[in-house]
Amino acid sequence: MQPSNDLFTTENPIITVKDLIKQHAEYLQQQFNPQKHVLKLLHQKADFMDKLLTIIWNNFMGDYGLKFSLIAVGGYGRRELFPYSDIDILILLDYTEEQRYQEQLSEFNNFLWDIGLKLGLSVRTLKECRQVAIDDQTVMTSLLEIRLITGHQRLFEKLKQHRVFNELMPSDTFFAAKIEEQQQRYFKANQTAFNLEPDIKEGPGGLRDLQTIGWVFKYHYKSETLRELIKYDFMPESEYQELLEARNVLWQIRYALHLLTGRCENRLLFDYQCTLAVQFGFTTKTLNKNIEEFMLFYFKIVVGVERLSEMLLQLFSERFICPKGDCKAIIINHSFVAINGYLEAQSTSVFKRQPLLLLSIILLLQQNPALKGIRATTIRLIRKNLSLIDDGFRKNKRANQLFIEILQQPHGITHQLKRMNRYGILAAYLPSFANIVSRMQYDLVHVYTVDVHTLFVIGNLRRFALKSYQEELPFCYDIFQLIAKPEVLYLAGLFHDIAKGMGGDHSKLGENIAFEFCKQHQLSNHDSELISWLVRHHLLMSMTAQRKDISDPDIIYEFASQINTIERLNCLYLLTVADIRATSPNLWSSWKDSLLKQLYNASLKALHRNLQNPDSISKRLKENKKQVIEVLLEHGLSASVIENSWSHTNDSYFLGYTIDEIVWHTQAIAGCDEVDLPLVLLRSQNQRGSAEVFVYAKNEAMVFSISTSSLDHLGLTILDARIISTDDEYVLNSFQVIEQSGDPITDERQKKRICQSLRNNLLKKQVRVQENIYRQSRQAKYFPINNSVAFHIDPLNRHTIIELITTDSAGLLSEIGQVFISQEIQLHDAKITTIGSRAEDIFYVTDLQGKLLAETQQSKLRMALLEQLIEDKK
Repeated sequence: MQPSNDLFTTENPIITVKDLIKQHAEYLQQQFNPQKHVLKLLHQKADFMDKLLTIIWNNFMGDYGLKFSLIAVGGYGRRELFPYSDIDILILLDYTEEQRYQEQLSEFNNFLWDIGLKLGLSVRTLKECRQVAIDDQTVMTSLLEIRLITGHQRLFEKLKQHRVFNELMPSDTFFAAKIEEQQQRYFKANQTAFNLEPDIKEGPGGLRDLQTIGWVFKYHYKSETLRELIKYDFMPESEYQELLEARNVLWQIRYALHLLTGRCENRLLFDYQCTLAVQFGFTTKTLNKNIEEFMLFYFKIVVGVERLSEMLLQLFSERFICPKGDCKAIIINHSFVAINGYLEAQSTSVFKRQPLLLLSIILLLQQNPALKGIRATTIRLIRKNLSLIDDGFRKNKRANQLFIEILQQPHGITHQLKRMNRYGILAAYLPSFANIVSRMQYDLVHVYTVDVHTLFVIGNLRRFALKSYQEELPFCYDIFQLIAKPEVLYLAGLFHDIAKGMGGDHSKLGENIAFEFCKQHQLSNHDSELISWLVRHHLLMSMTAQRKDISDPDIIYEFASQINTIERLNCLYLLTVADIRATSPNLWSSWKDSLLKQLYNASLKALHRNLQNPDSISKRLKENKKQVIEVLLEHGLSASVIENSWSHTNDSYFLGYTIDEIVWHTQAIAGCDEVDLPLVLLRSQNQRGSAEVFVYAKNEAMVFSISTSSLDHLGLTILDARIISTDDEYVLNSFQVIEQSGDPITDERQKKRICQSLRNNLLKKQVRVQENIYRQSRQAKYFPINNSVAFHIDPLNRHTIIELITTDSAGLLSEIGQVFISQEIQLHDAKITTIGSRAEDIFYVTDLQGKLLAETQQSKLRMALLEQLIEDKK
């Protein structure tokens, strides 16, 4: 199975070598055991590749093979070849007369590509290596890990002598470059390793962090092994072993990923998390629980790597600034000094003597913004003494005061809470928080673990308070200025998801946990009740805005009655925006922003009236018509033309649309005749970030179904639908749409195409069958959503309300519309809500006579809808 010198005596060397590579890969795969270290397998593949490349090199390079050096670099240089790793090699030349050896090099290179190697190849002289390394620190990094495969030994030794170019790039400069590189990687991962599909190589706490530690250390100390970290007093033996064990586990996971995917895949994709959980021994519980425990196992590993990386890089920085270890200690207080800007305990027993310093040290950082953090040796002390945070500590009134003071500081709240989470202080002080640390939320909405999401929520709330972020969300900034005690909001954010994973309604359970915390920390009754209420109702505003008709005065009155005070409204609005924006980078949109503002402003108006004398429908109808007529007259339309344009409207139309929308519709309707119907209009809604598609047509059975199907086939996402059916058989329907990418529709040609296509389909009464642009996300199939159809009572007895929950799919609304037709159901309004892959749609319906659906009709309709939804999932 090993390469031999007679490879090129066969009839077809390319096929022979390919077969040999395949056989060796199959052998290594058979040897792989996910629960055993893979270092031997990594070395075996590297050694196999060494032998193979040596034979190929000698065959094609002839005498030149002895004059030049074939060198392994990067992971190959470290003898760390995973199943689908790149083969990075450097051909080192002694001179640059390319014409003398160009043909041989070209044949060598072509053969490597022909046999299917994933090659990273560079050809340089010593002088060129030196210059490129000066220009590009990534090249300099790769030269730290070089290994001669075959060829000129002395030429290779010359490169080794030149490879650490300290005189050209000092250690502190190289260190700064690697830190910047790390920061860029962290930014791409949204500053957290706790994603649903984390990257085990490039993400925070991943293999690249371990490599960065090695590169910086090797560059400065010219060391060949990380064990010398102990020699230079950077870490004790126990931490070194922790570092090695973390590396080994990450290697095992990466090796398994390569084999499962058949490619160089470093992301823990949903597609493979189940199989990986089984391979790594998590098989005793339900499918999701097994995955959850496997991911928890993984996250604990990367948390450890992050912490070790933080400590080591901090100590490296200190050594570069004070190479002789003589950084001056500045006394901060009787317990701590500052060394190079980092807090250091003056005694190893400081926390044992005064356990409350485990919280005081955080407050000290906030009160001294010039401090950069906590020194590595003191981080170790904190970790070692976490057991001191016991029940007695948690009930200590001074400890309680310190925790509240941390949330009351003008600076560093989010940063220090993240630090407390990273060091384990937060979970030790709040056992209920320990329950959510590293806990995944298995849906396509929450892309972070619960603890990271929670801290993002608090971070968002803090941004609302800062003038430097005012332009980001000015409305939130203005409202935040009305908050008397910001710490109340931060505590609501801290506890809003605290009961996730406990079973039952996490909002209700969280309310109880929050209230007990408030009482223990001696918050006032008012603040305790406000925090508990916010935790209990943190989803109320989002659900109302996205799932109910907030243009309906009765809905606003009902919502405002639940809120009851302007203080609650302000707090709930800010918490809702912070929560949505912390759930996923892609979940917040101009559409949601507009809905929440609309609900806030309408509710504020109702509360200012003390919930007395809500707008009557007749009064609102009269005022709306009056305002529209005034605007239209100003635009030059006569009263008779206006009246004629409204001949096929009804009261619901004037209540369901805004003044601006009715003006736009009327101007278009006034310019067309009956023969011009259906009328299809489109305009951008810049404030909402969506476009409105308006359809004015005869009320024929397929209008809703054809409209939604047409928009779907055009690759659009329907955010909202308003359906107005008049007594004389006309419809005035409106759809708020965006591109399925989430972007607004800005291309004028696209707008024109949408109108033409929709109008043509309505005229033909069918949609041309074609492949839909929509693609269900890869992850959606791993989060099956149970179909649900529920009927609710309309308080005003105007409609039967249908709540439908299912997996979002192409043509879903069109198929629902067809069911309504077959069941002789009249659709009057719809609220379309899609959260990740979950569709939660509300339909307001009657029978064809405008009556509420009887129980037998509801039962029959439910069965028809469920049958259609089951068919969609096949």
